[in-house]
Amino acid sequence: MAVRRLSVALLLLCGLAAGVAASSAEDRAIVLATTTSTQESGLLDYLLPIFRDKTGIDVKVTARRADEVLNGARRGEVDVVLMHARPQEEKFVADGFAVKRFDVMYNDYVLIGPKSDPAGVKGKDIATALKAIEAKGAPFVTRGDGSGTHAAELALWIVAGIDIASVKGAWYREAKQGMASALDAARTANAYVLSDRGSWITFKERGDLDIVVEGDKRLLNQYGVMLANPAKFPNVKKEPGQTFVDWLISPEGQAAIAGYKVDGQQLFFPNADKSGG
Repeated sequence: MAVRRLSVALLLLCGLAAGVAASSAEDRAIVLATTTSTQESGLLDYLLPIFRDKTGIDVKVTARRADEVLNGARRGEVDVVLMHARPQEEKFVADGFAVKRFDVMYNDYVLIGPKSDPAGVKGKDIATALKAIEAKGAPFVTRGDGSGTHAAELALWIVAGIDIASVKGAWYREAKQGMASALDAARTANAYVLSDRGSWITFKERGDLDIVVEGDKRLLNQYGVMLANPAKFPNVKKEPGQTFVDWLISPEGQAAIAGYKVDGQQLFFPNADKSGG
Protein backbone atom coordinates (compact mmCIF):
# COMPACT_ATOMS: atom_id res chain seq x y z
CA MET A 1 0.00 0.00 0.00
CA ALA A 2 2.86 2.36 0.87
CA VAL A 3 4.46 1.64 -2.49
CA ARG A 4 1.18 2.40 -4.26
CA ARG A 5 0.82 5.71 -2.39
CA LEU A 6 4.40 6.61 -3.32
CA SER A 7 3.71 5.79 -6.97
CA VAL A 8 0.59 7.93 -6.99
CA ALA A 9 2.50 10.79 -5.37
CA LEU A 10 5.26 10.53 -7.95
CA LEU A 11 2.69 10.56 -10.77
CA LEU A 12 1.05 13.64 -9.30
CA LEU A 13 4.40 15.38 -8.97
CA CYS A 14 5.32 14.50 -12.56
CA GLY A 15 1.96 15.76 -13.76
CA LEU A 16 2.39 18.98 -11.81
CA ALA A 17 5.89 19.47 -13.19
CA ALA A 18 4.65 18.85 -16.73
CA GLY A 19 1.82 21.31 -16.19
CA VAL A 20 4.22 23.96 -14.87
CA ALA A 21 6.56 23.38 -17.83
CA ALA A 22 3.68 23.67 -20.30
CA SER A 23 2.45 26.82 -18.58
CA SER A 24 5.96 28.30 -18.62
CA ALA A 25 6.34 27.50 -22.34
CA GLU A 26 2.97 29.10 -23.06
CA ASP A 27 3.97 32.20 -21.09
CA ARG A 28 7.00 32.59 -23.36
CA ALA A 29 5.13 31.96 -26.62
CA ILE A 30 4.56 35.15 -28.59
CA VAL A 31 2.21 36.24 -31.35
CA LEU A 32 3.81 37.71 -34.46
CA ALA A 33 1.61 39.68 -36.86
CA THR A 34 2.91 39.88 -40.40
CA THR A 35 1.71 40.37 -43.94
CA THR A 36 0.47 37.61 -46.20
CA SER A 37 3.32 38.00 -48.68
CA THR A 38 5.88 37.52 -45.90
CA GLN A 39 4.18 34.33 -44.78
CA GLU A 40 3.66 33.05 -48.32
CA SER A 41 7.36 33.49 -49.09
CA GLY A 42 8.21 30.63 -46.73
CA LEU A 43 10.73 32.78 -44.83
CA LEU A 44 9.09 32.35 -41.44
CA ASP A 45 8.80 28.59 -41.84
CA TYR A 46 12.58 28.69 -42.23
CA LEU A 47 13.46 31.25 -39.54
CA LEU A 48 11.18 30.39 -36.63
CA PRO A 49 12.47 26.86 -35.95
CA ILE A 50 16.02 28.30 -35.81
CA PHE A 51 14.86 30.90 -33.28
CA ARG A 52 12.91 28.35 -31.23
CA ASP A 53 15.87 25.97 -31.04
CA LYS A 54 18.07 28.79 -29.76
CA THR A 55 15.69 30.38 -27.25
CA GLY A 56 12.89 27.90 -26.51
CA ILE A 57 10.37 30.59 -27.50
CA ASP A 58 7.53 29.58 -29.80
CA VAL A 59 6.25 32.16 -32.27
CA LYS A 60 2.62 31.95 -33.38
CA VAL A 61 2.09 33.72 -36.69
CA THR A 62 -1.00 35.59 -37.78
CA ALA A 63 -0.76 36.70 -41.43
CA ARG A 64 -3.02 39.45 -42.76
CA ARG A 65 -2.86 42.37 -45.16
CA ALA A 66 -0.98 45.42 -43.86
CA ASP A 67 -3.95 47.47 -42.64
CA GLU A 68 -5.36 44.47 -40.76
CA VAL A 69 -1.96 43.75 -39.19
CA LEU A 70 -1.83 47.24 -37.70
CA ASN A 71 -5.50 47.28 -36.71
CA GLY A 72 -5.02 44.07 -34.74
CA ALA A 73 -1.87 45.46 -33.14
CA ARG A 74 -3.74 48.63 -32.15
CA ARG A 75 -6.21 46.39 -30.30
CA GLY A 76 -3.39 44.76 -28.35
CA GLU A 77 -3.81 41.37 -30.03
CA VAL A 78 -0.14 40.76 -30.88
CA ASP A 79 3.31 41.05 -29.36
CA VAL A 80 5.48 41.78 -32.39
CA VAL A 81 4.78 43.25 -35.85
CA LEU A 82 6.84 42.46 -38.96
CA MET A 83 5.73 44.18 -42.16
CA HIS A 84 6.68 46.25 -45.21
CA ALA A 85 4.71 49.49 -45.19
CA ARG A 86 7.15 52.01 -43.70
CA PRO A 87 4.93 55.14 -43.58
CA GLN A 88 2.21 53.20 -41.73
CA GLU A 89 4.83 51.64 -39.43
CA GLU A 90 6.31 55.01 -38.54
CA LYS A 91 2.85 56.39 -37.76
CA PHE A 92 2.21 53.33 -35.59
CA VAL A 93 5.30 54.24 -33.54
CA ALA A 94 4.45 57.95 -33.48
CA ASP A 95 0.98 57.13 -32.13
CA GLY A 96 2.54 55.23 -29.24
CA PHE A 97 1.54 51.71 -30.22
CA ALA A 98 5.21 50.66 -30.44
CA VAL A 99 8.34 52.13 -28.87
CA LYS A 100 10.79 51.61 -31.75
CA ARG A 101 10.85 50.37 -35.31
CA PHE A 102 13.91 48.57 -36.68
CA ASP A 103 14.86 47.92 -40.28
CA VAL A 104 15.27 44.17 -40.73
CA MET A 105 15.65 43.33 -44.42
CA TYR A 106 14.56 44.30 -47.88
CA ASN A 107 13.72 42.85 -51.21
CA ASP A 108 12.20 44.70 -54.13
CA TYR A 109 9.08 44.97 -56.19
CA VAL A 110 9.03 43.89 -59.80
CA LEU A 111 6.54 44.67 -62.53
CA ILE A 112 5.31 41.43 -64.01
CA GLY A 113 3.72 41.33 -67.44
CA PRO A 114 3.04 39.17 -70.49
CA LYS A 115 6.13 38.11 -72.42
CA SER A 116 4.49 39.71 -75.46
CA ASP A 117 4.60 43.04 -73.54
CA PRO A 118 1.62 44.77 -75.24
CA ALA A 119 2.39 48.11 -73.58
CA GLY A 120 6.05 48.02 -74.65
CA VAL A 121 7.44 48.63 -71.16
CA LYS A 122 10.20 46.04 -70.83
CA GLY A 123 13.39 47.59 -69.50
CA LYS A 124 11.77 50.98 -68.81
CA ASP A 125 11.73 52.71 -65.44
CA ILE A 126 8.59 52.12 -63.38
CA ALA A 127 7.03 55.57 -63.94
CA THR A 128 7.42 55.34 -67.72
CA ALA A 129 6.02 51.81 -67.65
CA LEU A 130 2.91 52.75 -65.70
CA LYS A 131 2.26 55.72 -67.98
CA ALA A 132 2.43 53.44 -71.02
CA ILE A 133 0.11 50.86 -69.44
CA GLU A 134 -2.46 53.52 -68.60
CA ALA A 135 -2.19 55.22 -72.01
CA LYS A 136 -2.79 51.95 -73.87
CA GLY A 137 -5.36 50.60 -71.44
CA ALA A 138 -3.34 47.39 -71.15
CA PRO A 139 -4.80 44.94 -68.60
CA PHE A 140 -3.41 45.53 -65.11
CA VAL A 141 -4.23 43.56 -61.96
CA THR A 142 -4.08 45.40 -58.64
CA ARG A 143 -4.16 43.73 -55.23
CA GLY A 144 -6.85 46.27 -54.30
CA ASP A 145 -6.90 45.00 -50.74
CA GLY A 146 -5.16 47.58 -48.54
CA SER A 147 -2.00 45.47 -48.35
CA GLY A 148 1.53 46.86 -48.22
CA THR A 149 1.98 45.91 -51.87
CA HIS A 150 -1.26 47.67 -52.79
CA ALA A 151 -0.10 50.80 -50.95
CA ALA A 152 3.23 50.66 -52.78
CA GLU A 153 1.47 50.34 -56.14
CA LEU A 154 -0.79 53.33 -55.43
CA ALA A 155 2.27 55.38 -54.48
CA LEU A 156 3.93 54.43 -57.78
CA TRP A 157 0.94 55.64 -59.81
CA ILE A 158 1.37 59.00 -58.04
CA VAL A 159 5.08 58.97 -58.92
CA ALA A 160 4.01 58.41 -62.55
CA GLY A 161 1.73 61.47 -62.32
CA ILE A 162 -1.44 59.40 -62.71
CA ASP A 163 -4.57 59.73 -60.56
CA ILE A 164 -5.51 56.08 -60.83
CA ALA A 165 -8.83 56.56 -59.00
CA SER A 166 -9.96 58.95 -61.75
CA VAL A 167 -8.59 57.23 -64.85
CA LYS A 168 -9.04 53.55 -64.07
CA GLY A 169 -11.35 51.63 -66.36
CA ALA A 170 -12.10 48.05 -67.26
CA TRP A 171 -8.38 47.51 -67.90
CA TYR A 172 -7.63 48.05 -64.17
CA ARG A 173 -8.80 44.93 -62.37
CA GLU A 174 -8.95 44.37 -58.62
CA ALA A 175 -7.96 40.97 -57.25
CA LYS A 176 -9.00 41.77 -53.65
CA GLN A 177 -6.86 38.87 -52.46
CA GLY A 178 -3.28 37.93 -51.61
CA MET A 179 -0.24 38.17 -53.87
CA ALA A 180 -0.44 34.61 -55.15
CA SER A 181 -4.06 35.16 -56.20
CA ALA A 182 -3.18 38.46 -57.88
CA LEU A 183 -0.38 36.78 -59.83
CA ASP A 184 -2.72 34.00 -60.85
CA ALA A 185 -5.32 36.56 -61.98
CA ALA A 186 -2.64 38.32 -64.07
CA ARG A 187 -1.63 35.00 -65.62
CA THR A 188 -5.24 34.24 -66.54
CA ALA A 189 -5.90 37.73 -67.94
CA ASN A 190 -2.47 38.11 -69.60
CA ALA A 191 -2.10 41.29 -67.55
CA TYR A 192 0.54 43.37 -65.79
CA VAL A 193 0.83 43.24 -61.98
CA LEU A 194 3.16 44.62 -59.32
CA SER A 195 4.65 41.90 -57.12
CA ASP A 196 7.28 41.63 -54.45
CA ARG A 197 10.17 39.58 -55.82
CA GLY A 198 9.84 36.90 -53.15
CA SER A 199 6.25 36.12 -54.14
CA TRP A 200 7.23 36.03 -57.81
CA ILE A 201 10.09 33.62 -57.16
CA THR A 202 7.83 31.26 -55.22
CA PHE A 203 4.98 31.51 -57.76
CA LYS A 204 5.02 28.31 -59.79
CA GLU A 205 2.25 28.67 -62.40
CA ARG A 206 3.74 31.59 -64.34
CA GLY A 207 2.27 30.80 -67.72
CA ASP A 208 3.17 33.56 -70.19
CA LEU A 209 4.28 36.04 -67.49
CA ASP A 210 7.77 37.37 -66.88
CA ILE A 211 9.53 40.31 -65.18
CA VAL A 212 9.33 43.36 -67.43
CA VAL A 213 10.56 46.11 -65.07
CA GLU A 214 13.06 45.73 -62.22
CA GLY A 215 15.98 47.51 -60.61
CA ASP A 216 14.37 50.94 -60.26
CA LYS A 217 15.36 52.34 -56.85
CA ARG A 218 11.71 53.31 -56.32
CA LEU A 219 10.88 49.60 -56.22
CA LEU A 220 12.76 48.99 -52.96
CA ASN A 221 10.62 47.01 -50.48
CA GLN A 222 11.83 47.62 -46.92
CA TYR A 223 10.70 45.48 -43.96
CA GLY A 224 10.55 46.64 -40.35
CA VAL A 225 9.95 44.97 -36.98
CA MET A 226 8.36 46.47 -33.84
CA LEU A 227 7.52 45.27 -30.34
CA ALA A 228 4.03 46.39 -29.32
CA ASN A 229 4.22 49.00 -26.55
CA PRO A 230 4.00 47.24 -23.15
CA ALA A 231 3.07 50.54 -21.49
CA LYS A 232 -0.06 50.72 -23.63
CA PHE A 233 -0.77 46.97 -23.65
CA PRO A 234 0.15 45.29 -20.32
CA ASN A 235 -0.57 41.86 -21.82
CA VAL A 236 2.31 42.22 -24.30
CA LYS A 237 5.01 39.62 -23.61
CA LYS A 238 7.81 42.13 -23.41
CA GLU A 239 10.78 39.89 -22.61
CA PRO A 240 10.25 37.10 -25.17
CA GLY A 241 8.96 39.59 -27.73
CA GLN A 242 12.04 41.77 -27.37
CA THR A 243 14.20 38.65 -27.53
CA PHE A 244 12.70 37.90 -30.94
CA VAL A 245 13.22 41.47 -32.19
CA ASP A 246 16.80 41.46 -30.93
CA TRP A 247 17.49 38.12 -32.60
CA LEU A 248 16.13 39.27 -35.97
CA ILE A 249 18.45 42.27 -36.04
CA SER A 250 21.44 40.41 -34.56
CA PRO A 251 24.26 39.07 -36.77
CA GLU A 252 22.89 35.55 -36.25
CA GLY A 253 19.35 36.49 -37.26
CA GLN A 254 20.58 38.54 -40.20
CA ALA A 255 22.70 35.61 -41.41
CA ALA A 256 19.66 33.33 -41.15
CA ILE A 257 17.61 35.73 -43.28
CA ALA A 258 20.37 35.86 -45.90
CA GLY A 259 20.52 32.08 -45.91
CA TYR A 260 16.93 31.58 -46.99
CA LYS A 261 16.76 30.73 -50.69
CA VAL A 262 14.24 29.29 -53.12
CA ASP A 263 15.57 27.52 -56.19
CA GLY A 264 18.99 28.93 -55.36
CA GLN A 265 17.74 32.53 -55.26
CA GLN A 266 18.03 34.70 -52.15
CA LEU A 267 14.64 36.25 -51.38
CA PHE A 268 15.51 38.76 -48.66
CA PHE A 269 18.57 40.90 -47.95
CA PRO A 270 19.31 41.80 -44.32
CA ASN A 271 19.96 45.45 -43.46
CA ALA A 272 19.18 45.85 -39.75
CA ASP A 273 19.51 49.35 -38.34
CA LYS A 274 20.04 48.87 -34.62
CA SER A 275 19.53 52.55 -33.89
CA GLY A 276 15.78 52.05 -34.29
CA GLY A 277 13.36 54.32 -36.02
